[in-house]
Amino acid sequence: MHIIDYLIVALYLIFVIVLGIIFERKAAKGLDAYFLGDRSIPWWALGASGMAGNVDMAGTMVISALIYALGTKGFFIEIRGGIVLIMAFLMTFTGKWNRRAIVMTEAEWMKFRFGQGTQGKVARLLSAIANLLFSVGAMSYFSVAGGKFLGQFLGMDDRLASILLILLALSYTVVSGFYGVVWTDVFQGFLILVAVIYVSIVALQTVNLPESFSVSIAGTQTLKTWNLQEWSSIVPSWKVDLPGDYSIFNLFGGVVFFYMVKTIIEGCSGSGGYIVQRFLAAKTDRDAGLLSLFWILLLAFRWPLVTAFAVLGIHYGVTQKMITDPELILPVVIEHYVPVGFKGLLIAAFLAAAMSTFSSIINASAAYWTNDIYQAYLRPQARERELVFQSRLSSALIVIIGLLLSFNATNINQIWGWLTTGLGVGLAVPLLLRWYWWRFNGYGFAIGTAAGMIAAILTQLVILPIYNYPQYQEYLLFLVPSICSLAGCIMGTLLTSPTEPDVLQNFYNITRPFGIWGEFSKTLKPNTQAKIKAENLRDIWGTCLAVPWQLTLFLMGIMLIMKQWDNLKVLSLTFLLLSIGLYFTWFRYLSKEVKVESLQTVNSDEL
Repeated sequence: MHIIDYLIVALYLIFVIVLGIIFERKAAKGLDAYFLGDRSIPWWALGASGMAGNVDMAGTMVISALIYALGTKGFFIEIRGGIVLIMAFLMTFTGKWNRRAIVMTEAEWMKFRFGQGTQGKVARLLSAIANLLFSVGAMSYFSVAGGKFLGQFLGMDDRLASILLILLALSYTVVSGFYGVVWTDVFQGFLILVAVIYVSIVALQTVNLPESFSVSIAGTQTLKTWNLQEWSSIVPSWKVDLPGDYSIFNLFGGVVFFYMVKTIIEGCSGSGGYIVQRFLAAKTDRDAGLLSLFWILLLAFRWPLVTAFAVLGIHYGVTQKMITDPELILPVVIEHYVPVGFKGLLIAAFLAAAMSTFSSIINASAAYWTNDIYQAYLRPQARERELVFQSRLSSALIVIIGLLLSFNATNINQIWGWLTTGLGVGLAVPLLLRWYWWRFNGYGFAIGTAAGMIAAILTQLVILPIYNYPQYQEYLLFLVPSICSLAGCIMGTLLTSPTEPDVLQNFYNITRPFGIWGEFSKTLKPNTQAKIKAENLRDIWGTCLAVPWQLTLFLMGIMLIMKQWDNLKVLSLTFLLLSIGLYFTWFRYLSKEVKVESLQTVNSDEL
């Protein structure tokens, strides 16, 4: 990089740290301020922050590599997590369901669902541990990718680069809490959009893909030759023939089907790790819906960005030399296609993408330790100052543990696959049952969560190395943790006593979910039952439209950069029709949603 590029990056880093210091006083007021911004942050800022948190460095590198190597098939692979399809479910119903509890964390929510007794406490503790485990794994994953990117430009070891990157994010997150996370994300989101526009324009002006071209595949020296029409097809094939690390996707139709099932489970479960924190911080049901909509619309800009990097990587391979490691497309493209000044701006944007994700994970995971373990079980009488100190201390420890674990990882796609498919599904099954089955209790949740965690870890460390058939890896990562988790949930529930009826009735009155709720739904007045059924039916229809709506929206950006105009026309018409349907089934009713402000003041008569 030129000295001007370094200066731009330095100014960006200074601004972010200063912004964090500005919000220190607000964050220090107490836990609610530190972790949720006192639920006073506007919906558009929460949505912009969510987008910035999702456009991470690691995911951008993985997805760019997949689009480069597989074309549109790489998009369908990222149904596993990179498309963030859970947002369609959070937008239509699970986001507002989470918000209605008025809690600080997903773990604290467990006492709302299972009560203040033993089963509620056990469920809360296991939920906190599971979320901390996932956060540490995610921190490892993101640090590997961030180090790969930054190390390429600074000429230093990848590990050292990842340490510097995370320490920078830690510095302002620890000081400013959720206020700093959101408002620095808003600024960083603007930088990301600048990067999207610039790289997309460069790709459109530079690249006209030939009818046939070759790409490198991760984990092998073999090249894969593609026909442009097949590479850009919006209809996924049942099988592909890929060597190396990507051979796990060769049974393509089955893999994508499992990813879709996994996404539906996670979406209907209302999970999402640090994603859910934005919904817990929303003021109203309407804000929860609007922030989701804005989040998805902004997130759509990611796909022309990763596709632009992919086609520029192919252009570089055709005109100069092949990129041997697809996960290094970003630094190679920036180095050869971006001039002085813009290079610094672009690198600042990707540092923003990395640090916004780091800060979101750090802040959300620290809440589980402080609120759900330290205050709940170790120091119930702790004062606000002590709790804020614990929040900052636990933030640092989570980062250190994540960094240490990352030193044994080299392939970011492999880590991402385990997090999203193995551990993600294992933890999502208990989160799914909690909404829809009244008999499901805290013991079933705890046992199912523990079984899912253990099965996901053993599958990765023991089963996959023994059963060395790469084409079945994704199936095993999905099936073993999910089956073990489901068995643990059912056994733990049926062998123990149900949750107290008063707790269940209170939960149903406030959340108003659909599913098997028996007598608890029948205790309400007939007109109230009718309103709940009408809302639930709208939510179900809205979700059926929102999922293809989001997929179509994202595919449009891909087709634009690939210059596949016929595909773009078909997608545009489909998107228009789905948008009209979504307006009449979901959006027009946002202002009519019942607003639930607190557990103490709401009862069935107020619905």
